[in-house]
Amino acid sequence: MLQLQEIIALSVFVLCFILFTNSKLNSVLVALCGGFSMIVFHIISQEKAFSEYVDWNVIFLLIGMMLMIGVIKTTGLFEYIALRTAKIAKGEPVRILIMLFLTTAFLSAFLDNVTTVIIITPISILIAVELGISPLPFVISQAIGSNIGGTATLIGDPPNLMIGSAAHLSFLDFVYNLTPVIIIEVLVGALFFYIFFRKRLVVQNWRKAKILEFDEKQQITDKGLMIFSIVILVLFVVFLFFQDYFKIHAATVAIACALILMIKNRKNIHTEEFFKNEIEWDSIFFFIGLFILVGGVDQAGIIDKISNWLIALTNGNIRATSVIFVWGFGIASGIINNIPFVATMIPLLNKMSIALGAQNVLPLWWSLALGSCLGGNGTLIGASANIISAGISKKSGFPISFWTFTKYGMIITIINLAISSVYVYFRYF
Repeated sequence: MLQLQEIIALSVFVLCFILFTNSKLNSVLVALCGGFSMIVFHIISQEKAFSEYVDWNVIFLLIGMMLMIGVIKTTGLFEYIALRTAKIAKGEPVRILIMLFLTTAFLSAFLDNVTTVIIITPISILIAVELGISPLPFVISQAIGSNIGGTATLIGDPPNLMIGSAAHLSFLDFVYNLTPVIIIEVLVGALFFYIFFRKRLVVQNWRKAKILEFDEKQQITDKGLMIFSIVILVLFVVFLFFQDYFKIHAATVAIACALILMIKNRKNIHTEEFFKNEIEWDSIFFFIGLFILVGGVDQAGIIDKISNWLIALTNGNIRATSVIFVWGFGIASGIINNIPFVATMIPLLNKMSIALGAQNVLPLWWSLALGSCLGGNGTLIGASANIISAGISKKSGFPISFWTFTKYGMIITIINLAISSVYVYFRYF
């Protein structure tokens, strides 16, 4: 029997989710209204909402990366990469899509998925515009590719960082346990997008020829700043490998790197306009509202009830629970953004580790990682990379509706979860 607070929290969440699917409504306002409704109805206190549920490390990491990429964009590097990629693929849009999908998946394993889409998405849009085709297949495939590739390592996806910290799992643990299945998932994903988009990505030969005639070197406007920016970006990636050693949050380093690049390019940057134009404020406030919204659902105890129900289905059987967790966490992460969802699941698995033994529960941690990271592809709001990609695409004049993303994301998610559940079943039992 649900209590009054549970009914209110669930009603607000369900209403918000329904409104998210309506492309005519502003998703940022929906998320903010939903989040602050949780505070107004005393489901969660304002102090707790902002101190415990809004992940400020994620928020400022996003801001730092947006500012870094904003500076790098002024050098012409992304235009160079775009044209170079298109020329290598000989202007064939299907080849370009697959190449960028594979590149995104690879980079996301070492350069977290949000950072990767911030870099790759503008490139995709540039190429599509030059070819005279819709960039949506590119944007969607790369968002999904970033989530798949990011699952492979400790630093590839924020949920993995949270899981690794809670379960004391190292970078090599993630590589050993998750990378093999993710290689399969990536190859399957490439085949999936080839089948679904090959007939839509047809261009006239003169457009291909036009691409091949471009001199990509002419796109570089400031070679010195470009090299300096690449060095800073590489150092940031290196830091991510040794983050635990330095005991400094990634957000702090991202902001510091952004400030260094802004100071380096201070003659060409008008700070007020730069902050206004380069930071995806819609995405930032969407995250804040979403964190509070999910925090209210968690505070009301609804997520705990769902999780306990999933565990009760198997009567403590770890093998069955692992498979159910892949699907249960995967589906839930598509509905609820995977970062706050994982945050609510970690205490549950910690309790199970105490009761059943840490070693026995280890497969459940990998199930959580696979389910939450891959399940985030299920809907537009399931993963941070999806939201950021959609925000960049909208800003460029190509909005992606909730259902446009979801109809592709849901299919690939079901395929990925099926592969993952088979992998977990035979790998650990």
